[in-house]
Amino acid sequence: MSGSYDDSVGVEVSSDSFWEVGNYKRTVKRIDDGHRLCNDLMNCIHERARIEKVYAQQLTEWAKRWKQLVEKGPQYGTVERAWCAFMSEAEKVSELHLEVKGSLMNEDFEKIKNWQKEAFHKQMMGGFKETKEAEDGFRKAQKPWAKKLKEVEAAKKAYHAACKEEKLAISRETNSKADPALNPEQLKKLQDKVERSKQDVLKTKEKYEKSLKELDNATPQYMENMEQVFEQCQQFEEKRLRFFREVLLEVQKHLDLSNVASYKNIYRELEQNIKTADAVEDLRWFRANQGPGMSMNWPQFEDEEWSADLNRTLSRREKKKASDGVTLTGINQTGDQVSQPNKHSSVSSYEKNQSYPTDWSDEESNNPFSSTDANGDTNPFDEDSSPAMEVRVRALYDYEGQEQDELSFKAGDELTKMENEDEQGWCKGRLDNGQVGLYPANYVEPIQ
Repeated sequence: MSGSYDDSVGVEVSSDSFWEVGNYKRTVKRIDDGHRLCNDLMNCIHERARIEKVYAQQLTEWAKRWKQLVEKGPQYGTVERAWCAFMSEAEKVSELHLEVKGSLMNEDFEKIKNWQKEAFHKQMMGGFKETKEAEDGFRKAQKPWAKKLKEVEAAKKAYHAACKEEKLAISRETNSKADPALNPEQLKKLQDKVERSKQDVLKTKEKYEKSLKELDNATPQYMENMEQVFEQCQQFEEKRLRFFREVLLEVQKHLDLSNVASYKNIYRELEQNIKTADAVEDLRWFRANQGPGMSMNWPQFEDEEWSADLNRTLSRREKKKASDGVTLTGINQTGDQVSQPNKHSSVSSYEKNQSYPTDWSDEESNNPFSSTDANGDTNPFDEDSSPAMEVRVRALYDYEGQEQDELSFKAGDELTKMENEDEQGWCKGRLDNGQVGLYPANYVEPIQ
């Protein structure tokens, strides 16, 4: 049974054909499916727009973080600029993907939403006007033919029942002839029964053939009416299919950045920045600024009296190293600074142009290892130094302390910042277990 009809109860459906009674409902259901497909397409576009937005945000965050790491890291010169060009590329691509997100939602999504609203009209009692019109059209076209089909089915059953009764009567008559116990009167009744059965077969057959002929005569009109309603449904569906094709092409254009001139320019510019990286130039710069090409005030014989202005100022990290027995070899009598690499040269804590003053005095007041440095700043390791306002911070990355006075933590750990960042990018903090020490300032962020 592939379908049913209100005016044809008892009519058996013999196939899955569209022409069978009630099978038009699949065509009607397609209208409701069209409304649902509009929702599905809008949801599909909305999810893609959300992905574009998240990707754009991730690109921006990635570019910001790595730009800081590279700038504070040990890379230098033209190769540094080439490396940073990738972060610029990410920022520009992020903007393009945000534009894609805007196009998907403001143009494509809204276009489908408006078309769906215009194409499908909801009824007060539920469902859509277009669905009801198609349903009523098919029912009206099928009703006369379904009624005649019902008559044919009834006539067929009656004919088959008469044929069965005829065979049964003939069988009884045949068996009675061999039974000597039956009298002539009883035999006559059986013969009459056979005769009536044959008459019933003829009558029901004639009625069956007549109803079938009437059904055949009504079939062309039935097919014409059904075709007319079906074509109306086809036209409605054709509008939806063509609209979907149009929208999908627009979505494709919005997603395809390969045809966007600014997108191509981003990678042409990136390629140019990378090609400008010059190893020879970078090595020459490093030699002049960090290597043998640097000027040097070589030690000379000095009189017994020391100049009063030969004061040595050490950074916090330098003071600690001095206390551990570091031998200072670069003595500058004129106050020039010699660039030295930070011992803790992680990507985030390395200072490319960190300078160390190299002149000092033997006078006690200018002792670099005293509790007060030459600039009047207090030593952060002195117990009497005045504490700054404590702030809770969260680790952005893992950090493994390289010295005994440094803290170790994992990304996501929380600690308390006790002092602000010094000139070399270090902060003093306290872990929740009470341990106090130094850590790179750019490895943490304030907890909001």
